[in-house]
Parts: sequence; structure tokens; C-alpha cells
Amino acid sequence: MIELDSLTRNKSRTFLTGFGIYWGVFMLVVLLGGGEGLKHLLSNTFDGFATNSAIVESDITTKPYKGFRKGRWWSMELKDIQRIKKAVPELGVVSPILFSRGGNAIFEDRKSEVSIMGNDADYQYVNQPKLRYGRYLNQMDLIQKRKVCVIGKKIYNDLFPMGGDPCGNRIEVNGVYYQIVGVDYNETSLLSNPGTTMIVPITVMQQINNRGNRIDLMALTGKPGVVMSTVLPKVRETLARAHSVDPTDNQAVWTFNTEVMFQMIDGLFKGVNILIIMVGVGTLLAGAIGVSNIMMVTVKERTTEIGIRRAIGATPRNIITQILGESVVLTLVSGLMGIVAGVWLLQIFETAVSSSGTSASFQIGFWTAFAAAASVSALGIIAGLAPALRAMSIKPVDAIRDE
Repeated sequence: MIELDSLTRNKSRTFLTGFGIYWGVFMLVVLLGGGEGLKHLLSNTFDGFATNSAIVESDITTKPYKGFRKGRWWSMELKDIQRIKKAVPELGVVSPILFSRGGNAIFEDRKSEVSIMGNDADYQYVNQPKLRYGRYLNQMDLIQKRKVCVIGKKIYNDLFPMGGDPCGNRIEVNGVYYQIVGVDYNETSLLSNPGTTMIVPITVMQQINNRGNRIDLMALTGKPGVVMSTVLPKVRETLARAHSVDPTDNQAVWTFNTEVMFQMIDGLFKGVNILIIMVGVGTLLAGAIGVSNIMMVTVKERTTEIGIRRAIGATPRNIITQILGESVVLTLVSGLMGIVAGVWLLQIFETAVSSSGTSASFQIGFWTAFAAAASVSALGIIAGLAPALRAMSIKPVDAIRDE
């Protein structure tokens, strides 16, 4: 049976010793949960955006080519879509994108400031919408040049504050009426603010804004298993040769590989997790050393008591069990209190973030908490091992002479 007299006898020393373990576990839990929450927040920023995608844009040339001087402007065209699909069969989606000047979307006596993006039906496979009402653009919308639109969350809230399905209603933007066919609650996009963006068929935008066959951007996704970095050079070369641009002019045919970005983010958080674990483990080890030192002092103070117990028949196992038990109880209780306090603080963080309209989990998993408790128990055994061996070596004669 474990006796805790030595722990309760000097409450201040026990508290200060246990606080080292408590603080180490608390910091480890908060850092792990906070890191996981930040990862969720960052992941939500790109949620729905294909991880094997890329964006291509035309820009001013920086190298002369085939008699053309550098500094020449050029634009991608709709027929480049078919060129890319034919030349790079590894791609799954090749979607053109147009942007238009913003304006005010007006419905009855309400209005909302919007930006307009024209694309085709395939763009939903690049940046997946979260449709609250209705549908996304389809192929017939493009072929028949229907004046339809998918509106963002903020536009919907501004124009329809009473809620309900707005599909079928018409809104006016810059003198043109569009019929709402869908409401996208997606809050993430690499190209625009989805909450204030109105998506219309690219064929309609070309006609209304007299854009001809020119396009602003091209969104690409690779087929399953295709690494985008291996196909982007083929995309750049195909576009460059079609428009008399130097294929080595990376600025003229600018590409943004989201696959690389996601890999960087993943690598960043792996490094952060390693750093968090190193800091937490270091703090725990410092606390365990403190426990070991205090237990050594306790053994020294109880030399006479331990000697007498040995004299009246206590076995080495009894002595070791007592010292190790006190060490484990001290570290385990302190560690569990640290876990509870850490989880409580993480819950406050999660509630605060959720109240702002963003969802993110700042909590640690059950097995993470279990591993922390098991680690603390193991540290308690390790911390008490040296004092226990020191106590076991005490002989009754030495204890009486010490007295």
C-alpha cells in the first residue's frame, strides 16, 4: 500500500514540485491542440480547392523571340483550352476564367457590392462549391448563353436578409439582369473572395463585355496520380509556341502550382509538430528531474524511518514500492491536472473561433491524451527510480548511526 505522508507533510514543496509536471503537460497539450487548430484554420482556407491543380496566366514577355522584342503583351484564348487538352492528356480539367469589373447587385430595394467571374461548368472540379441552394453552372448555360448566376454567401445575405431559396429571382448588375440558379456558401478561393463573387457563364461575360475569345486565367487539374510539376512544363511550352513566346520565359507564361503549396503547408506543420513535441518533452523532463531531486531529499530526510522499517522486517520491495508509488502519484496527478486545464483552455479557443463563423477543432484526440498520461506515469517511475534505489540501500545500522 502506498503511503503519502511524505507528500502531505510538506505541502509547499509537493505543490512546487508537481507544478513543474503540471506546467509541462499543460504546455504540451495546449501546443498540440493549438497547432492542430491552426492547421484546421489554414486547411479551411483552401478547403474544396483541388490539391493537384494549377493556375496559368499570360504576362508581359521578358525575352525576345522570333523577331519579337521583349516587353510584349499577349493573351490566352479560348482555343488554347483545346490545344492544352490535346497536347497534355495527363490533365483532367482545363477551365478558362474571365474577370469583370465589379458593381452593385440590386434586388428590389436592396443591393450588394459584387465582383463577377466568368467560367465554365468544369471549374467546380477545381474549386468545389458548397451549394446551399440550387445548382452550379452547366453546359447548357454556356451553349445557350443563359444570363444565369451563382451568388456568394454575403451577396445572398445582403439581398435576401429574410432567408429562403432565392433561385429563380432576377438581380440587376450594371444594367444586366441575371437569374439566380444557385447560392454558394464556400468561403475559400485562391482567385477571389467567394462571399462577394457572382459566377456567370464565361460565354455570357464574353458577349456582354465584348471580350472576344480572350481569357484571363486557365485553371488546371491533373488526373489521379499525376504530379502537376511534371506536366506544367508541357503546358507552358504548348502555350508559348502557339503565341510566339520563348518557352523558357517563365514570367510570360506564369504558373502557380497549388500542389507545391499544399506540400509546403504539410511540411510546415510537420516541422511545427516536431518542435512542439521537443519543447513539451523537454519541459516534462525538466519537471521529472525536479521530482527526482525532491524524492532524493525526501529519502535523505527519512533515513531513520526507512532504516527502522528495514529493521522490523520491511523488504527492499516494500521500500521501492513506497518511493516509486509516491513519485508516480505526484507526477500522474499533476499531469492529469495539466491535461484537464489544457483541454479546458483549448475549448475556450475553439468556442471563440466558432463564434466568429469559422469552424476549427483545437482539441487533442483521446489517444493523444492517453499517451500523455502514460508518458507522465513512465516519467514518474523513472524519476523515482534513483531515490528508490537509494532508499533500498539504507541499512538499519547506518540509519541509527545517522540519528
